[in-house]
Amino acid sequence: MSENLTPPSSKPRVPHFSSGPCAKRPGWSVTNLQNACVGRSHRSEAGKAKLAGVIDLSKKILGLPADYRLGIVPASDTGAVEMAMWSLLGKLPLDILAWESFGQEWVKDVVDELKLPDARILKAPYGSLPDFNEVDFNKDVVFLWNGTTSGARVPNGDWIKSDRQGLTICDATSAVFAMEMPWDKLDVVTYSWQKVLGGEAQHGVVILSPRAVERLETYQPAWPIPKLFRMSQKGKLIEGIFKGDTINTPSMLCVEDALDGLTWAESIGGLAGLVKRSQANLAAISKWVESSNWAAFLAEKAETRSCTSICLKIVDDWFVELSAEKQAECAKKLAKLLEKQEVAFDIASYRSAPPGLRIWGGATVETSDIEALLPWLDWGYATVKTEMKA
Repeated sequence: MSENLTPPSSKPRVPHFSSGPCAKRPGWSVTNLQNACVGRSHRSEAGKAKLAGVIDLSKKILGLPADYRLGIVPASDTGAVEMAMWSLLGKLPLDILAWESFGQEWVKDVVDELKLPDARILKAPYGSLPDFNEVDFNKDVVFLWNGTTSGARVPNGDWIKSDRQGLTICDATSAVFAMEMPWDKLDVVTYSWQKVLGGEAQHGVVILSPRAVERLETYQPAWPIPKLFRMSQKGKLIEGIFKGDTINTPSMLCVEDALDGLTWAESIGGLAGLVKRSQANLAAISKWVESSNWAAFLAEKAETRSCTSICLKIVDDWFVELSAEKQAECAKKLAKLLEKQEVAFDIASYRSAPPGLRIWGGATVETSDIEALLPWLDWGYATVKTEMKA
């Protein structure tokens, strides 16, 4: 890269590269929500029909097995993960995997809140993954499929045993609808609409396998379970959750938006179309990284690189020799400069991650916008570097 301080001539048409909430689907308009079931009870026939529509279309696009259940729950993906942990953990010892900030949050829940005595933590630094060979599937296992703040993803489900004794509980919020999920290896999967679907916040989704349902109906944790987390009652699954009878009041505008995103997803070829778009975005950035003399992937192994939360680190010798404080300053200046130019909003690396950039490459982002952004990254870094050296 030559340090050209002349700004590129063209900009991304849509500069929204935030990793959550993420870019709306191409062609989205608030007018798409005009048929929302507002001013009505979510428990009315019309309201339940909307909620059931999201559930049914989600299951269809994801290709869920017929005996898996999908329900809309409160508090985004965080609520869905904690609902699963509070309701299901404690019967068996636990292996919990963490390689980025949200995985660390689930560790904190297990250690500091649930205080599980038989929990083993398998950690890895940002950009790497734990050793999956160490995982004991006689235990319950909690892990992320994709590290939203590290850009490192699980490459496949081959490491998960089919004859496992414990449950696999997977936070897949930045993976679902962009990556193939081996449903037979997963007992609980959680996500929110605000990632790959580009939906609005505060609503989570929990997917349960028959094994997870059996646990809910045969096991009662030792701790109290708040109403918002309860998925069973008197030894039976609360089936209404998985048919559109939500635990608390949902936003019907958000529900309509989710339906809009799912309908768009189906129109571009369903899951295969969504995965293809995300992979194309990663490919565009990969091609650029290959020729860059200052940027590299935070996830060093190609097979573990996320196609949604694409995290970059700065490897320029000048940058590497800076103090940690100056490195953070440089990365923040770069993100702010790109936002000021209105070419990329919200692409600073996560606050606890190594200094760099995080570019959302999920299916709602057009590859042409990614390609238009890349020359601006070169210009931005050269500009910031020049300013800081002066």
